[in-house]
Amino acid sequence: MICLNGLAVFIGLLVVYYILARIFFIDMLKAAMERDPAATSYALIIFTYAGFHALIFHKISNMMYKLSIPFLPRILSQIGRFFTGIEIHPAAKIGKGLFIDHGTGVVIGETAVIGNNVTLFQGVTLGGTGKEKGKRHPTLGNNVVVGAGTKILGNITIGNNVLIGANAVVLRNVPDDSTVVGVPGRVAKKRGQRIPGGINLDHSSLPDPIQQALERLQHEIDHIEEEIDKHGKE
Repeated sequence: MICLNGLAVFIGLLVVYYILARIFFIDMLKAAMERDPAATSYALIIFTYAGFHALIFHKISNMMYKLSIPFLPRILSQIGRFFTGIEIHPAAKIGKGLFIDHGTGVVIGETAVIGNNVTLFQGVTLGGTGKEKGKRHPTLGNNVVVGAGTKILGNITIGNNVLIGANAVVLRNVPDDSTVVGVPGRVAKKRGQRIPGGINLDHSSLPDPIQQALERLQHEIDHIEEEIDKHGKE
């Protein structure tokens, strides 16, 4: 009988958690459904997605931080890190519709600011540089996609509609509607236009600015050789 009562209480708590998640975190649920083909239901996200759980921990710790409650917000953020593998400082400012895919190894620093409809893949770091105080972490605009393993460091601004390729290291400001690849990160604009389709998760078609520069250089060399040959025949 005791076991049955305990099971009933446990199921009841799961139902309450599900209902509260549907009410208070619907923007995060919709973001996961829209951007992850593996997400087949809200229930799957609510009970199994580490990124979703990490954001719940952050919402609560951030609320405590804003109320100037000492110590507890950091404790809660570390508990969230222990269970999810994702570390988000309680003071970090996060907009609506953030989706953390897989999430293991994601670090979001104290003064980081994240806009709306941002997607972060596993291993992303929004970190600081040096020991300076004040604003020392990145600011991400709206509709930004940050590939796996990317490091964005320092008090820099990433514009709206930016796609950052996997394992890039970004140390400078990035303008709107840009694509960034490489170490250090280099901007490869798509004619200054917004990335097609809004939030673009296709990392297989990222441009390589170094390859493009070498191709242009080779084209110039070919042109010069053609001109030399013409003059030699004359």
